[in-house]
Amino acid sequence: MRTRVAFMNQRTAEAATAGQNPRYKWIALSNTTLGVLMVMINQSIVLIALPDVFRGIHLNPLDPGNTGYLLWMMMGFMVVTAVLVVMFGRLGDMFGRVRMYNMGFAVFSVCSIMLSITWLEGSAGALWLIGWRIVQGVGGALLFANSTAILTDAFPAHQRGTALGINSIAGITGSFLGLIIGGVLAPVSWKAIFLVSVPFGIFGTIWAFLKLRDSGVRRRARMDWWGNATFAVGLITLLVGITYGIQPYGSSAMGWLNPWVLASLIGGVLLLGVFAWIETRVAEPLFRLSLFRSRAFLAGNIASLLTALGRGGLQFMLIIWLQGIWLPLHGYGFEETPLWAGIYMIPLTIGFLLSAPVSGWLSDRFGPRVFTVGGALITAASFYALMTLPTDFDYAVFAILILINGIGSGLFASPNRAEIMNSVPAESRGVGAGMTATFQNSSMVLSIGVFFSLMIAGLSHSLPPAMHDELVLQGVPDAQAQGIAHLPPIAVLFAAFLGYNPFQQLLGGVLAKLPDGGRQLTSKEFFPHLIAGPFHQGLVIAFWFAVAACLVAAAASALTGRIGRKHTAVACESLGSELAAVSGEAGIAPNELVIPADRSDAKGGANAGGG
Repeated sequence: MRTRVAFMNQRTAEAATAGQNPRYKWIALSNTTLGVLMVMINQSIVLIALPDVFRGIHLNPLDPGNTGYLLWMMMGFMVVTAVLVVMFGRLGDMFGRVRMYNMGFAVFSVCSIMLSITWLEGSAGALWLIGWRIVQGVGGALLFANSTAILTDAFPAHQRGTALGINSIAGITGSFLGLIIGGVLAPVSWKAIFLVSVPFGIFGTIWAFLKLRDSGVRRRARMDWWGNATFAVGLITLLVGITYGIQPYGSSAMGWLNPWVLASLIGGVLLLGVFAWIETRVAEPLFRLSLFRSRAFLAGNIASLLTALGRGGLQFMLIIWLQGIWLPLHGYGFEETPLWAGIYMIPLTIGFLLSAPVSGWLSDRFGPRVFTVGGALITAASFYALMTLPTDFDYAVFAILILINGIGSGLFASPNRAEIMNSVPAESRGVGAGMTATFQNSSMVLSIGVFFSLMIAGLSHSLPPAMHDELVLQGVPDAQAQGIAHLPPIAVLFAAFLGYNPFQQLLGGVLAKLPDGGRQLTSKEFFPHLIAGPFHQGLVIAFWFAVAACLVAAAASALTGRIGRKHTAVACESLGSELAAVSGEAGIAPNELVIPADRSDAKGGANAGGG
């Protein structure tokens, strides 16, 4: 009976609020969409602009001593965001999601300014950029952790899929728009890739401060410091181990047998195990393991992690494929390839933009399962089709396949996100969104470790003999050819990823002694032809993994509920969600405790509050 009363009160409050300020939910959607778009553009813009950044600070990224700088420039932001997003979601639940979100906008904007004004060069310049990127990751975590919860508070369940779908579109579209924007701006000024975020960040900070309001359930609680410490140290240790596992160790092409890497991986897993034990013992846990008792939350997050893993790997593989092989073979100079790689990947973004809004809208009416399962299966099929292409492909076929991949990702993304958030009680939306964002952000680091490892495994056997034989054929002395051929495959992948022609640097003074002055070795065609065969072998291995990940994601999505069942607002809306709407729209202060009716008879039902 109390549940029914709460439901009726919620509907009454929704109607009253709609009459007072029917535009608020759209204000929340537009502001959070701007925030997510800005963060994701900034995250990928650095990937495409790395060659210009390293040239700007006069540091050679292909020098073995600088590999660590290169990796942390790419991954520092992602690691910090993955680690902090759950804690910031928890703080949002306690002290106000909008407060935390506003702080994230401000931190992100300040860091964008600091990144654009660096005057340092060499290693000092690299450390300056890495340091501010890490701090910027703090701002990104504040935005990621609370934007989803703000939207879930602002929108009723029957519109939540559409709202979260638009937000997801902004995030994934931003990751591809960043490639194009970075390709355009970086050759003009590498500092501009950071400066471009500043006006949007300042505008978004002021707009969020003036217009956004907290409308969800707030709870006074104690911070779980032991949980925070073990989670942060454990996850950082694990992700750092993965980062250095792809670097060579001794005579091995990778460092997975490096004692320090093994210690990091094992230590990280053990610390995360201790964290899980702590979370079952404390009264106010950071990571609410009880949420995993919901089949929709557990299976939805597994599916989200696996599809994000495949999507992150696809981005890296396509950049290497286009920049290192296809574009040079078709007449593009190595310095031009970052920009054109972003342009030629536009069909992927278009596919996502076409399908994501439609799937979010339809999932609100027909349920999410058919779209999450179907999207994952379509994505798996596109990965399989991509691996059958020759390395020097027909672009029309390639464009169609990545368009289909984008459509599959779009069909999956917003229904999956709405399904996860609809399974979370209102008082846990911040931490629930943070947990989901942790899986998403960790997947980017995991995708680097998994896909680069699989690619290196494919290259390590076939690339050295092919490189040695071709160099000797071109007149390079056998001793030097042997030395170059046995360089770690990761150096070749980085060269292709960054749009470098490595032989200009690797051979140095030897080029002038060759019969043709080394023109053949440094031509646009030699390096792409050399790595094409070995690269394709590694690509097939990596894409088979992506296919398997998407198939498991489809199976997990199917387990969240019956496919095709029509959902109504009542079916999606939990009691906690109903109470969030009632309490938020009734104007309960952010630090008041809202106790659901089925937990406390003494508080008088749905609208009970207490200090």
